[in-house]
Amino acid sequence: MTTATQNHETDVVLIGAGIMSATLGLLLKELQPDLKIEIYERLDVAAAESSDAWNNAGTGHAAFCELNYTPELENGEVEVKKAVKISEAFEVSRQLWAYLVEKNLLKNPETFIKSVPHLSFVWGDDNVNYLKKRFEALQQYELFKEMEFTEDAEVVKDWAPLVMEGRKSKDKIAATSMKYGTDVNFGALTRSIFKYLESLDGVSLHFNHEVSKLKKKEDNKWRLKIKDLTSGEKKRIHTPFVFIGAGGGSLLLLEKANIPEGEGYGGFPVSGQWLKCTNEEVIKKHAVKVYGKASVGAPPMSVPHIDTRVINGKKELLFGPYAGFSTKFLKNGSYFDLIKSIELDNIRPMLGAGMKNIPLTKYLIEQVFQSSKDRMKALKEYVPSAKKEDWVLETAGQRVQVIKKDKDGNGVLEFGTEVVSAADGSLAVLLGASPGASTATSIMIELLEKCFPEQMKSEAWQNKFKEMIPSFGQALSHNAELTKQIRQKTNEVLKLNV
Repeated sequence: MTTATQNHETDVVLIGAGIMSATLGLLLKELQPDLKIEIYERLDVAAAESSDAWNNAGTGHAAFCELNYTPELENGEVEVKKAVKISEAFEVSRQLWAYLVEKNLLKNPETFIKSVPHLSFVWGDDNVNYLKKRFEALQQYELFKEMEFTEDAEVVKDWAPLVMEGRKSKDKIAATSMKYGTDVNFGALTRSIFKYLESLDGVSLHFNHEVSKLKKKEDNKWRLKIKDLTSGEKKRIHTPFVFIGAGGGSLLLLEKANIPEGEGYGGFPVSGQWLKCTNEEVIKKHAVKVYGKASVGAPPMSVPHIDTRVINGKKELLFGPYAGFSTKFLKNGSYFDLIKSIELDNIRPMLGAGMKNIPLTKYLIEQVFQSSKDRMKALKEYVPSAKKEDWVLETAGQRVQVIKKDKDGNGVLEFGTEVVSAADGSLAVLLGASPGASTATSIMIELLEKCFPEQMKSEAWQNKFKEMIPSFGQALSHNAELTKQIRQKTNEVLKLNV
């Protein structure tokens, strides 16, 4: 085994082979084809953590059905700003994917995206009233004009037969439906993008490589120490730009980078499990995604849903996720990850966030100790006819929710994604979880604006963005004609039968 150290330079280093690095690498090579890009992944395959189909909801988070994006305020109004922003962002992602397919850079879009309607389903007077107010609020925006609302059980039965089969409750029910919804296999998409990138000059993808150190040097370049986990060989890479998109592992690397902008950040790990249906007859009865309301104290990623998926060409049916707690930051991480992440600058924020989120801690403990009977009880709220023998428990992905300082130096638990970047734009780190994958393109565009501000202003980059994303620089939420054009085009190119 050799321990010799190699030294070389490159223009860009991407850490982590998930959807974020794939999207950023793709955008950079389209915008500036002569860039040299190196991608380093600790595992032996791309998209094996959060981007893997079994590790995320695959909803193509467009905020059509996810009720946690539209909270009811104390005054009774339903806040929809976040939903509109997420929906806009997903349209941007769809446009980029359509561009890649149209240019024959990605082939066979049906391998990563399928038409699957998105439904929200609730019961009880208060929840029905909430869903109706949510529907009315969203109707103000063009992106949601096609949404349908009903309180008619027969209509719900037509939309989602499995949800109504055997339902005896006399509670009022209501549902909304968006036929425009999709199911996205982000694992397949990520691997397809990397396959294309690897075919280009100047791009190299290294599996089984772990970044152990990164440090800013006097020449304003980053020096990374990287170990080949297979051969033991060590490398030193010098680069003017680093992106860390390592899922839950990003926080530990941010701490190693030691930039002032990263001070005070901590992480709260949340694990998940699914119930997976094994009965083909049951799977055939369901062809939609149905989301409900989360339990009090539950994190947003734990919103219950009975979910049609298409994974590796096979239709699947999942229910969950059931939340849990693990000190790992990655599914393939270490139980010491949480302990290793604690530093002097983030102890106070982490303790403060813990004190503020005691209901969440209590909820996670309860979830950890759930019995099979408890899990089936939750499933039966959405699939009343469910039988225990038709479902098996599967481990889902690991997420790390962001903890950051507030203005008083105390901790706030953030549910979402956040980009932390060095003041000079030489380093960017993606932290957080949902709805990351679906909004990857918009997140990476915002990152480019922070880290490559002069290039972003250039005519060449602006024109290229408009080629890749026809709505670039325009809002769709109040533009009926543009929304119609964009959706019609992406449906056609991505072979979506809406």
